Amino acid sequence: MDRIDGSTRLVGIVGWPVEHSLSPRMQNAAFESLGLDWAYVPLPTPPERLAEALSGLAALGFAGANVTAPHKLAVAELCETEARSVNTLVVRGGRVEGLSTDAAILAGLPSERPVVLGDGGAAAAFLDALPHARSFSRRGEWPPATDDADVVINATGARDEVLAELGAGQTLVDLPYPETATAAAARTAGARVITGLEVLVAQGAASFEHWTGQRAPVDAMRTALGLPREP
Repeated sequence: MDRIDGSTRLVGIVGWPVEHSLSPRMQNAAFESLGLDWAYVPLPTPPERLAEALSGLAALGFAGANVTAPHKLAVAELCETEARSVNTLVVRGGRVEGLSTDAAILAGLPSERPVVLGDGGAAAAFLDALPHARSFSRRGEWPPATDDADVVINATGARDEVLAELGAGQTLVDLPYPETATAAAARTAGARVITGLEVLVAQGAASFEHWTGQRAPVDAMRTALGLPREP
């Protein structure tokens, strides 16, 4: 990847807003744990400045960036990618390449009858990873039918409303953090809950490896977010 002056490598997170994101804490802890001279910074970008922001990444010598709401679908139209939704940008030779690591949490997770809730960029990434999934959103089919689902992905922004009632034998992948009412109800009913912080670590570790070419220090990333080390 290009350097402009041999100084600290920069990556960041493009979104609007981004002040709430825990990605800088997690990624900077990862760089520190490996002794890498890298820094991860917030890049608040209003929608009307998105194209300029992508050009700026290359011009300023960034190695890449993450992309969060509301830009994941729009940025796919502005970078080199085959993905419908992009959450990770890699800058090579002045070119901005896009991909999605949003669904990395699915690795090793049985998902024969998945359901995806939502219709934004994260939902699109999970639907692309799970083409056999049923999709529910308020702008489409609603309420969701989840009785026979083995995995339900909550890719909405709803926090205080229980969107679906899950029980024992089912798994909820709950993307928002902190925990939503849907997750709390699912846990009480005996369902397995994979929290938004777990999802953040999985996608962040995959992004880290795309940028640096090194194996992500997952335990350091988990510790930065207050999660226990992997067993």
